[in-house]
Amino acid sequence: MSARYNVLVVDDEVKMQRILEIMLRDMQLDVVRADHGKAALEVVAREAVDLIITDMRMPVMDGIALVKALHDAGQTTPVIVITAHGTIESAVTAMKYGAVDYIMRPFEVETVELAVKRALSLGQIRRENRFLRETLAEDWHAFVGRCTPMRDLYALIAQVGPADVSVLVAGETGTGKELVARAIHQASGRQGLFVPINCAGIPETLLESELFGHVRGAFTGAQAERIGKFELSDGGTLFLDEITEMPIELQTRLLRVLQERSIERLGSNRSIALDLRVIAATNRDPKAAVAERALREDVYYRLNGFRIDVPPLRARGEDIVLLAQHFLAHHAKKLGKSAPIPNDAARQLLLGYAWPGNVRELDNLMARAALLAPAVPLETVLAREMGEPVASAVAEHAPQSDDLRLQPQVDDLERRVILRALEHAEGNKAKAARALEISERTLWYKLKKFDLG
Repeated sequence: MSARYNVLVVDDEVKMQRILEIMLRDMQLDVVRADHGKAALEVVAREAVDLIITDMRMPVMDGIALVKALHDAGQTTPVIVITAHGTIESAVTAMKYGAVDYIMRPFEVETVELAVKRALSLGQIRRENRFLRETLAEDWHAFVGRCTPMRDLYALIAQVGPADVSVLVAGETGTGKELVARAIHQASGRQGLFVPINCAGIPETLLESELFGHVRGAFTGAQAERIGKFELSDGGTLFLDEITEMPIELQTRLLRVLQERSIERLGSNRSIALDLRVIAATNRDPKAAVAERALREDVYYRLNGFRIDVPPLRARGEDIVLLAQHFLAHHAKKLGKSAPIPNDAARQLLLGYAWPGNVRELDNLMARAALLAPAVPLETVLAREMGEPVASAVAEHAPQSDDLRLQPQVDDLERRVILRALEHAEGNKAKAARALEISERTLWYKLKKFDLG
């Protein structure tokens, strides 16, 4: 098992703590100890814990009181209780409050290992479900736009939402295909989760397990049972992003799911019936992908029950300015600042740019503009990012000033902001990129540009 799991052992007997610690470390688990329930709550409050193993009888706060306190606090960390022969009723009571298992003393090593693996697997499923529900509940950017292509898109979403058909969403990278898929799910009335998975973002060796799940022993390293994204989306919607990047061999298994509405976990022969809707997306021409053998023709026809094409940002006219204002307000609010207002020069730059990265590129650029405001005018940020051919529009609309000589100050400010983000993230570049609301690739580019290593 991975050492990333952190197990809290709660027992007033130091000898028992040590025995359990040795057993758990043999399973490659990290261990932290507490002498009673109150001390355990203090541990949970200050660090992440994946599993709690607690004795029943302890001073200060016993096992039942601990489980109840965790339950009342909304904690979903799995708890295993250890009990002697005479306290089985107490163990049952603890399970009513949320304990997932109990172990009788004296116990065998194998008994503890099996209970721990089951509990950690359950904890993983709980975390995934909580993450998915929180993702679904997040305040995602609503559709912003009133151009004709967007009004047509809204009509298509309303039309296909309640229909029980597969949907293929096509569009360039960054146009908002996942947002369209979420809107279709919300319009469907389905009570299950919206479960997204990026077929291009997961290694081929792991994608099959991520989708179908596996049973213990299905392959090397499969030490616990795990459900996959298909099962997580039962009763809801599975969103397969970048479907043309799914390996052809795996597309064969996908076809069977689409036809039979059932799956088998890796290493299992048991068929699991599912009620789910599949929405797929691609930034490629689907028919060209079929011709290039990147997408099976039979899979294409199964997915293409209804097709929606998302318009690129450059085709949305004045929506570009509306979106820019929307993103500026969003990011400025998070920073506790006033949102800059696009002037004529900025508007012309926004409307004259091709936006190869579409809405995602606009969002990232407005995040940087909000960060640099008011020290750096919006049109200056746009001109620098868009390049010299478009930057000439600034000179036509903006008064002669020191704007063009602001570059060293802009670079210095941006460099200091990046250094501060890296400092807060303790050198973790992925965390720093999230704090700056830019992609990791953009951060790496900036680090190279400013010679930050």
